[in-house]
Amino acid sequence: MDILLLERLVPEALTWLEARHSVESRPELAADSSALRKAIYKSQAVLLPRKVAVTREFLDFAPLLRAVARMHVGNDNTDLEACRDRQVRVIQASTANVRSNAEYLLAALLLLFRRGIGSSLAGDRHAEIRTGRELNGCIVGLLGMAPAAHTLALMLHGLGARLIGYDPAIHHTAPIWSRLHIQPVSLQDLMAHSEAVSVQVMYASRYRGFVNDKLLAHCKPGQIWVGLTRSHLFDAQALADALQDGRIEACMLDGAESGFASKGTPLHEAANLFLTPRLGSQTREARLRASWYVAHRIHEVLALARGPGPDQRPATAPGQDLLDDGAPGREDPPLFIIR
Repeated sequence: MDILLLERLVPEALTWLEARHSVESRPELAADSSALRKAIYKSQAVLLPRKVAVTREFLDFAPLLRAVARMHVGNDNTDLEACRDRQVRVIQASTANVRSNAEYLLAALLLLFRRGIGSSLAGDRHAEIRTGRELNGCIVGLLGMAPAAHTLALMLHGLGARLIGYDPAIHHTAPIWSRLHIQPVSLQDLMAHSEAVSVQVMYASRYRGFVNDKLLAHCKPGQIWVGLTRSHLFDAQALADALQDGRIEACMLDGAESGFASKGTPLHEAANLFLTPRLGSQTREARLRASWYVAHRIHEVLALARGPGPDQRPATAPGQDLLDDGAPGREDPPLFIIR
C-alpha cells in the first residue's frame, strides 16, 4: 500500500490519486491505535485527522513512511523534530480554510448583532422581536492577524465597518495595515474602542491565558466577541466574569478544546457563550481545496522518491486551480517541508 487515508478526500481527488498509487481508505483506524500501527507499517504516506498524533513512537511503526499529510492547520499534534530526523515530509493544506474561516467569523458577528435570527433558527417562530445592530459604521477590532483576518478585513471594509487591529508580531508601520484598511492600535485601545472583537491569533504556548483579567478590564461595555483561535488563549475565569457583568454581551468561539466550558468550570453556566465544533473550516469548497492540495503533494513526494518516469511526473489534474484559497496576498498553499 502506498497511501493510507484516515480522512476522506473528495471523490474527484481520491479517484485521481487512485489512478497513480495504491490507496486504502480506513477512517475507522483513527479510533484504533493498535490496528493503525499495523496498517502504517507498509505505508509510504498517510493522511491523518487532527486527533491522531504523530510521535516518535508512531514513526517507529512506519519505517517506509515518507509523508504525513493533514487537511487542517496546526503542529501541536505533530512531532516536527522526529519527522525531520526520519526525513518524513509534513504536508498541510494551510490556506485551504482561510476563506471559510473568515466567512464563519463574519456570520458569527452578524448573528450576535442580530440575535433574533438565532431564535428563529432554533425553531421559535414567535420569538420576541429584538432590536439588533448593523456592522456598517461599527468599530470592529481584529485581535491577531492570522490569514483569516486578511480576508475578513476586506469583507468588513466592504460592509462599511471601521477596522482597528493589534498583533504582537506585526509592527504598526507594516504595510499590511493600510492595505487591509485597518488602523493599528495598542491592545488597550483595541479593547477600549471596539464594539466587536474578532480573535484569530496564531496561537503559541506563550499566549496561554493572554485574554485575562488585566486585558478584559479595558473592555468597552457590551462588546461582541467571536473567534476561532485555540481556547487556551482565554483565561476561563476572566472570560466568565466579563460575560456575567456585561463587559462582553455575547461570545461565539469555534473549536474550543474539550472541557473548556464543561460542568464544574467557570464558563459552564454562561448562557451568552456559544461554542461550535470547528465549523469554520467545514465547507464543501474548503474541503475541495484541501483534498486537491493534499492529493497533489502526496503524489509529488512519492513520485520524487521513485525517480523520474512517465507515470511519476506530477500532473495537472482537474481542480488544480482550486488549490489557491483566494486569500489576499496568498498564492498556492505553501508546503511545509521537514528535511
